[in-house]
Amino acid sequence: MKSDNKLLHHIEHLRNKMTSIALDKGLSSAESLAISQELDRLLNKYDEEKAKK
Repeated sequence: MKSDNKLLHHIEHLRNKMTSIALDKGLSSAESLAISQELDRLLNKYDEEKAKK
């Protein structure tokens, strides 16, 4: 449970960061895309952990 909360916190942090960067530099900027990919990876990890429970 504790790791789920930590993962969700990290996901929320990246969402906020991606939104800020996308508004500043654009959705297709290299930085926005990199954060989006990391966010996808974390969301997949979260889904996998939930499926195990």
